[in-house]
Amino acid sequence: MLADKDRIFTNLYGQDDWGLEAARKRGDWSNTAEIIAKGRDAIIAEMKASGLRGRGGAGFPTGLKWSFMPKQSDGRPHYLVINGDESEPGTCKDREVMRHEPHKLIESAMIASFAMGAHASYIYIRGEFCREAERLQAAIDEAYAAGLLGKNAAGSGWDFDFRIHRGAGAYICGEETALLESLEGKKGQPRMKPPFPAGVGLYGCPTTVNNVESIAVTSTIMRRGAAWFAGLGRPNNAGSKLMAISGHVNTPCVFEEELGVPLKEIIEKHGGGVRGGWDNLLAVIPGGCSVPLLPKSICETVLMDYDSLRAERSGLGTACMIVMDKSTDIVKAIARFSKFFKHESCGQCTPCREGTGWMMRMMDRMVQGKADIEEIDLLEQVTRQVEGHTICALGDAAAWPIQGLIRHFRPEMEERIRQYKAAYGSTGLVQVPAGGVPVAVE
Repeated sequence: MLADKDRIFTNLYGQDDWGLEAARKRGDWSNTAEIIAKGRDAIIAEMKASGLRGRGGAGFPTGLKWSFMPKQSDGRPHYLVINGDESEPGTCKDREVMRHEPHKLIESAMIASFAMGAHASYIYIRGEFCREAERLQAAIDEAYAAGLLGKNAAGSGWDFDFRIHRGAGAYICGEETALLESLEGKKGQPRMKPPFPAGVGLYGCPTTVNNVESIAVTSTIMRRGAAWFAGLGRPNNAGSKLMAISGHVNTPCVFEEELGVPLKEIIEKHGGGVRGGWDNLLAVIPGGCSVPLLPKSICETVLMDYDSLRAERSGLGTACMIVMDKSTDIVKAIARFSKFFKHESCGQCTPCREGTGWMMRMMDRMVQGKADIEEIDLLEQVTRQVEGHTICALGDAAAWPIQGLIRHFRPEMEERIRQYKAAYGSTGLVQVPAGGVPVAVE
């Protein structure tokens, strides 16, 4: 478990003031110019050595991603774009950083931007995050007034501007290239890659897109050293991570924890245990609705980190757990996710545009049991035709929850189909008491 001395986000719950003076007391903006003076190569090398992996769900090494930016400018400006869209159902960690630790984010954005040769950074904030955008803008205004942003930012000799862009509620704009399209004022649709953003990104210029949390930890890593951060967690799964627990637990919350801690231990300690006790657990979705669920048997022993969850054919995702007890209609829960992905598909590629609709309609019938058992295999086949055949990962995200359901809860799906056939028969008529009138079922 993470010791208090190793916490990066010390005001996660807003118990202290969010403003500049309080942030400075917590250590933010204390020696920013000295960090910048280390130079671009030294900062990127330190971030690589820390082992930090992208905190938005993909888990790509952050320092390596920064190193893809051109070393020399060809005349085009460089940009850092921060993904604060956070539209994944069940995910609510980045908003706490924007609300309660905005200066940590702004200072870290400046250090990261310098490392990539960028004089400007944009943060794309989810449209529904009204108060978070106001809070962050107030912190930006404070930083400009104090000389921490703008010309010769924080006395570092580096000119740096930080700007907010408000989204309009589209989940697809959480995908990095769709986010860039939206930032440019166009329809939020993913771009074909290559070219990758590091070569042709925002306004056709070299750009890096990172999650809020991936950027916000930068200043602390640079102050405390890569070895400190790499010493937390497990090999290839280094550091601490913002996590959240929602659903059927006694104390839903957002918290910072070391990677590699057993999932069961996290639920017991931070979530106050499963509602009705651990034996009442049905399943846990480890990281937002787009990763496959895990049944109780796997949750007993699995560790919360990238590689352990991948080994169980799931994923860490955003590390925001959705806990479901035995009162959950698990088929209906996954069907609700299918409806979400159908609604949020941008429609650009045929497998996703058509496949999400197919999956939603088939899942709606599975909820009723109004299907044949053979159709479970057909549904799984449809998910395979969508997965890996789309421009962005939304198709994968729509397919994986259903694959997890079939993998772990197929007997429940089959039993529901048998119950429907027993109740309504093969005629499609509802059975009613003697003397009643049968009612046709669609």
